[in-house]
Amino acid sequence: MRNETVVPIERLKEEPFASVLCYPKCGSAELEERLEEMQNLNVEAIEFAGKTSVFNVPVLGKGHVGIVVIGHTKGKRIALKIRRVDADRNGLQHEARMLTIANSVLVGPQLGDVSQNFLLTQFIKGEVITEWLGGNIEEACLRRVLEEVLEQCWRLDSVALDHGELSHAPKHLIIDKEEKPFIVDFETASTKRRPANVTSICQFLFVGGFPSLKVEEVLGKRVTSEIVEAARLYKKLRSRSNFESLLQTCLV
Repeated sequence: MRNETVVPIERLKEEPFASVLCYPKCGSAELEERLEEMQNLNVEAIEFAGKTSVFNVPVLGKGHVGIVVIGHTKGKRIALKIRRVDADRNGLQHEARMLTIANSVLVGPQLGDVSQNFLLTQFIKGEVITEWLGGNIEEACLRRVLEEVLEQCWRLDSVALDHGELSHAPKHLIIDKEEKPFIVDFETASTKRRPANVTSICQFLFVGGFPSLKVEEVLGKRVTSEIVEAARLYKKLRSRSNFESLLQTCLV
């Protein structure tokens, strides 16, 4: 089954949907508990769509902790993260707490609700950064999006929240249909590590790999050594002036 399918909650006991809810192994007691949780969260249906597949069912994403699908609640679509039965954590509350901090500085999809096995957030319809960079992008648009990405990383640094996954950002940076970037997936984020969001995203976007090649194709050649030095100074002292110097070096 590869077509998009909206399945009401009363049909989620059927296979293969039940196995997606209780991935990777479905048990009847676990399934009943999860269906009750969904009802308490006012989830009315799940829309199975996306480029990833679980038991030949299309989903938005699959990771070590959860499966992400589109949920329907109160007449709107939301992103619904389902905790894997074999996840290395007992619930999704930590991710909700980290996302709440990110939301406080206007970063990330808006948190909706959370329970032990489900996390509801704003649904971002768009492309991951590598897909978006592969399209035809005007110089002004690319410069504006990259500046906003760096600013969001600065805001995360400013509240001492380290995302933890931005050095390999393809899965964690989505550009929506209005060309607005969103940093997503805060499951490994922490306030106990030294934040490295700005330097990690600079490494990903401007130093080696496909993103940097695409940036140079549109904006012109970047001087890598200058970016590395500006990032080093920012890492040493995370001041606004050092950030703006790094921003200037990356984008001008």
